[in-house]
Amino acid sequence: MAATATKKKEKDVTISDKLEMLLKLQQIDTEIDRIRTIRGELPLEVQDLEDEVLGLTTRIAKINDEINEIETDISDRKQGSKDSETAIAKYKEQQNNVRNNREFESLAKEVEFQELEIKLNEKKAKESKFKIEGKKEILTEATDRLTIKQEDLDTKTSELEAIISETKIDEDRLLKASLDAKKNIESRLVSAYTRLRENAKNGLAVVQVVRGSCGGCFNKIPPQRQLDIVTKKKIIVCEYCGRILVPFEEA
Repeated sequence: MAATATKKKEKDVTISDKLEMLLKLQQIDTEIDRIRTIRGELPLEVQDLEDEVLGLTTRIAKINDEINEIETDISDRKQGSKDSETAIAKYKEQQNNVRNNREFESLAKEVEFQELEIKLNEKKAKESKFKIEGKKEILTEATDRLTIKQEDLDTKTSELEAIISETKIDEDRLLKASLDAKKNIESRLVSAYTRLRENAKNGLAVVQVVRGSCGGCFNKIPPQRQLDIVTKKKIIVCEYCGRILVPFEEA
């Protein structure tokens, strides 16, 4: 008895009813798509910003390490120069107590070598200071850029969290509405509708006829077919894109 009642109920559903239910289902699913599109773009933006922030943070840390290494080298060279000065003083003191010219010349060469070491250290230290100045300029630029990107990231993250919070309720409601709508449509039409949605770039399986053209692919529809669509006596699909066609209705 229940099966007979169901069949009778399905027979009572007109083509016009089926088309209206399909259009309503499409409108629900289009709204779900819109929500997911909005949410789908922001995570990518947030991910890109996170990558940039991480890259800049890593770069800044590397520059700081390089500056520290150069400063350590400068410090070592200063100490090296002090050691050379101490050595020079010692060799000159020893020159006062030599017994022959050979010893004196040997000490003089040591003094000369240490003096060259001091000059070399001073030259290298000066070059290193210029390197530090250059790296500090790069560091300032990277730090400023990091500040901007971090602010952008914080803003986008807040936006994403707000959208997720707001749209989650709407999405859940619409998903339930979509499932409920499908229960009232015969399974073969739901299968055809789902297949069309999966194959369409914009997810449109049911479209209205706008100014004599398909609302999906925008190809012109012959006048006789337009008349069939308006009368809603049979389900008409676009001969170009295969979408289900319904008459245009003002929103």
